[in-house]
Amino acid sequence: MTVVEILYFDGCPHYEEARALVERVSAELALAPEIRMTPMPDVDAAEQLRFLGSPTVRVDGRDVEPGADERKGFAFGCRVYEGGAGAPDEQLVRDALTP
Repeated sequence: MTVVEILYFDGCPHYEEARALVERVSAELALAPEIRMTPMPDVDAAEQLRFLGSPTVRVDGRDVEPGADERKGFAFGCRVYEGGAGAPDEQLVRDALTP
């Protein structure tokens, strides 16, 4: 079974948008992944999980953004995707979910 993990911190204005996007794209692809919501309680957890900012979306452990898995750092703050968006682009999620 495919597992989609959405890592976020409380107060993030975009993690629900990311969840809705994952749910919608999954339905369009006729998939039923397990969606896990993983809150980041503090900087230590963010460092341990290589949190790249909120929301971070991973499919089967891989970030939906190409190249993100090679990043060395972490961030306990908002994540900014291409074009200044606060959630990943639909195509990134679709590509990550497509077998």
